[in-house]
Amino acid sequence: MAVLSDPELPVQVKYQPHLLAIVLNRPQVLNTLNLQMIHLIHQALKEALANDRFRLVLLQGAGGQGFCAGGDLKGLARAVQEKDVAQAVAFFRQEYALDLFIHQFPKPLMLLADGITMGGGLGLAAGADVVVATERTRMAMPETRIGFFPDVGATGWLFNKCPPGYPEYLALTGYEMLGGECVRLGLATHLVETTRLPELFEILKRFSERLSLGKGEAVKQLQEVLATLAEDAILSKPEKDAWVATHFAGKATLQEIMASLSSCRYKTRWCEEVFQRLSERSPTALALTLKLLRLNEGRPLPEVFAREARAAEFMVQHPDYLEGIRARLIDRDDRPRWRPTTLEEVEPLKVEF
Repeated sequence: MAVLSDPELPVQVKYQPHLLAIVLNRPQVLNTLNLQMIHLIHQALKEALANDRFRLVLLQGAGGQGFCAGGDLKGLARAVQEKDVAQAVAFFRQEYALDLFIHQFPKPLMLLADGITMGGGLGLAAGADVVVATERTRMAMPETRIGFFPDVGATGWLFNKCPPGYPEYLALTGYEMLGGECVRLGLATHLVETTRLPELFEILKRFSERLSLGKGEAVKQLQEVLATLAEDAILSKPEKDAWVATHFAGKATLQEIMASLSSCRYKTRWCEEVFQRLSERSPTALALTLKLLRLNEGRPLPEVFAREARAAEFMVQHPDYLEGIRARLIDRDDRPRWRPTTLEEVEPLKVEF
């Protein structure tokens, strides 16, 4: 067996007869990802793949506050400040390689998105076959707020998961989904109350032995089991869906989105709030985000990740990246000085895609 069961490691592996559980183990920082964790998760997945006795992989976070709040932004910022851009770029490329591996993983993989699941945490969840949310789950792609863009394949897979307009809305605004909203918008598959999680674990330990060897059939079996535990009353929000589609779906430019929000006649409070939210974000990051969404919609995931890797290399060298992390996470003054300061000043992005 691997030595990943060491409790001092930032990723632990727990072995059951037919179930391998991978536990992110940095609860003091909401299980944010660093390079070591990426390597350990990848290693554990390869172990599960190589051993025929493991029928199911479960990915979860320690601590009860969150599955994973994203990448270790402070560590990345230090690398950029020290002019070690190569280290930051290596992190993104290896993170994306892990995410793509999960999307292509040939055995059933379930992920427990209990608590905060954002950024890189959603990148891990996006490729899972079953994603269980709880009433404590908070999902978002908040990157434009810190001078970056929603990466980990999101500029591609959001279109496969979400209703019209939501890929743009979630990516640009960083809107935070709570509990059942994560299921409604396609980023989780089931909603289970936290009080029933111990019961879920016991069922998985027993049931994994009976899972089909074929992944498709095994996923159906898991869904049938979860149907007995999951909440089935997910509220619909037709007004919100129509509003999002009207102002965000298929828009070619940010100016078009902003003009639509500033002149809306329906749900004007929503328009004003989102217009203000976008106005507080890095203009360059917003422009890059929408460019990637338009380029990556409907494209194969390997192409999406390759394009995002080039975009990440561009953005970490842009002054807005360090400034966003400073203002939001280090000094916490919430007064980033973006360069340029307005969308109108953003020049055509010099990124080779």
